[in-house]
Amino acid sequence: MERNPIMSGQRPDKQKLLRRALQGNALFSVISGVAILAANRTLVAFLGLPNNASLAPLGIGLLGYAAWLGWNAQRQKIKIEDAWIAVILDMVCVAGSYLVIFKASFTNPGKWVVMLVAELVFAFGVTQWLGLRRIARSPERA
Repeated sequence: MERNPIMSGQRPDKQKLLRRALQGNALFSVISGVAILAANRTLVAFLGLPNNASLAPLGIGLLGYAAWLGWNAQRQKIKIEDAWIAVILDMVCVAGSYLVIFKASFTNPGKWVVMLVAELVFAFGVTQWLGLRRIARSPERA
């Protein structure tokens, strides 16, 4: 049974939502990065990209992003500026994904996968923003 922090004399963790969102985003980024690196050629064909295209830089970038998110999430006190950067980067990723869908000649299933990933990234960005909002509204800032 989970203890009620107020009843036990502990203060509730105002960073919990933000921490969980950053951790989830980091996990999703690791899974995506590894999947992209492991199935690079298959994904290139699935998306309908030219044969000489490579998604490896995207996979490597996602692993670096995941490490950065995880590092911030594990800190005793999350660095708020870095969390805001994560929100902004996630929203830029979403906007870029939709731009690419309309500009690149992806296969129809490829477009759906890119849209699904963009929506998941959007959900992480919104959840991180809600976590930041909760911290900003707390009487004692986290």
